[in-house]
Amino acid sequence: MRRHMIAGLALAAFAGLTPATAQAPSGYLGAARWPDAAKILPPAPAPGSAREADDQGYFRASRALEGSARWKLAQADVPTGPGPMMGTFACALGVTLTPQTAPRLAALLGRVGIDVGMQVASVKDVFKRKRPYLIEDGPICVPKSEGLAASPDYPSGHATWGWIGGLIFADLAPDRATPILVRARAFGESRAVCGVHSISAVDAARTNASAIHAVLQSDATFRADLDAARAELAKARTAGPTPDSAICKAEAELAAAPLR
Repeated sequence: MRRHMIAGLALAAFAGLTPATAQAPSGYLGAARWPDAAKILPPAPAPGSAREADDQGYFRASRALEGSARWKLAQADVPTGPGPMMGTFACALGVTLTPQTAPRLAALLGRVGIDVGMQVASVKDVFKRKRPYLIEDGPICVPKSEGLAASPDYPSGHATWGWIGGLIFADLAPDRATPILVRARAFGESRAVCGVHSISAVDAARTNASAIHAVLQSDATFRADLDAARAELAKARTAGPTPDSAICKAEAELAAAPLR
């Protein structure tokens, strides 16, 4: 029951669905075609290991970021779903998009989000690693809740979602690939800044996202939807609007800064 609850919440969050609509539409791949991340990823750090000590060392040190500009960016990176993802990458793309102005792209992201949400939930259930703030107490950038605590740390679903979103946007706008992928990296790192995920979970998420993205290339429907979204984005980049340049400059500086 707990596993199904976590998977359902993850699906709804990354697909941008409400509980009432969380069963439709479907993802592109489905469980039979998800890459087996439990075999692809290195095992989660074991309690008492050097890797866990490194993760918790970053957690302790980064609590000093509470209230900083980087902390606020981590909070801004919490919402998921197609709409928030478009907002996340607006500066990197150079255009402000919404599900209303880019419906084909929104639909594509929603379907990918279903695969990401369910696949990550299944992998987390294998490793069952505690989030860093449950190993030792400290502030996090979101309210602590039973639902958050019930969803394991490894790999990060948000970071998987952010990296696969970055890969998709880079597919659609290859001339903007560098700023897009810088922002995708920072989006994942926001989870460690926030204190809700370990560095290991964020690193593993990029590998996991790349594996899902690779398998998506084999799906004809995904490729057709990607082509439609590419044409839609090309028109949107010509029509605008463009995001605020001052906001984008500040965001770029935060995204480019090393995590540690």
